[in-house]
Amino acid sequence: MYPILQKKKLAENTYMMEIEAPEVAKKAKPGQFIILRIDEKGERIPLTIADSTKKTIIMVFLVVGKTTEELSLLKKGDSLIDFVGPLGIPSKLQEYGHVVLIGGGLGIAPIYPVAKALKKLNNRITVIMGAKSKKYLFWEDHFKDICDKVLIATDDGSKGSKGFVSNVLNEVIRKEKIDLVIAMGPPIMMKTIADMTRSRIKTICSLNPIMVDGMGMCGGCRIMVDDEVKFACCDGPEFNAHKVDWDEFMNRNKTYIDEESKCKAGKCSKK
Repeated sequence: MYPILQKKKLAENTYMMEIEAPEVAKKAKPGQFIILRIDEKGERIPLTIADSTKKTIIMVFLVVGKTTEELSLLKKGDSLIDFVGPLGIPSKLQEYGHVVLIGGGLGIAPIYPVAKALKKLNNRITVIMGAKSKKYLFWEDHFKDICDKVLIATDDGSKGSKGFVSNVLNEVIRKEKIDLVIAMGPPIMMKTIADMTRSRIKTICSLNPIMVDGMGMCGGCRIMVDDEVKFACCDGPEFNAHKVDWDEFMNRNKTYIDEESKCKAGKCSKK
């Protein structure tokens, strides 16, 4: 069992949990993820590691379906039955120069450990945070403590620039030299950024496809990268954004959209 040491609501439908998992924590690196299960009949869900200590893993999740809603109802002192990781290939960390990290929605959380690690390697860090509105934003103070510049975009203009993170990135590109872009968030956001930077700036994305086992066995997270079959769980989750077949990736992510809708409506049950 894996005890919940801390739980906090960060923003609208967005929660942080700190889990005691020393065997996972001592090996965890930026860019990796875990797969958890609440109980014996529970669904396996992957979540990117948002931070870690020597003995704990910090994860951030958005309530979007039945399992994340159940997870949000747990409290400090409760436990998870399964907590597997760290999984995936860690981020490639080195001195690049000026790195722009873009987090859209829940993608704000996983760019934090990457930004923190890259800053320690003497990179200049610009972070662009994006959300539907200010009530979905979180950790702005975390990023200001470690980054050279923090920029914000909200769809409704309730905080920062009105519009998308791609608009803010375009302004940064016009004014400054960028050596690397790293994007984490909704697929359409990452695709847009990849199109913007193609043939201009090296761009890395972290993919979040449908995933079951997290070890390359089930094939659920199959994607096409540079016309080759890859598995996000063991070949990624980070890839060259300019080589990802974004249309194929987004189509595959819609595979269970009908079943997901039924679960959100409370019409499915554990078996």
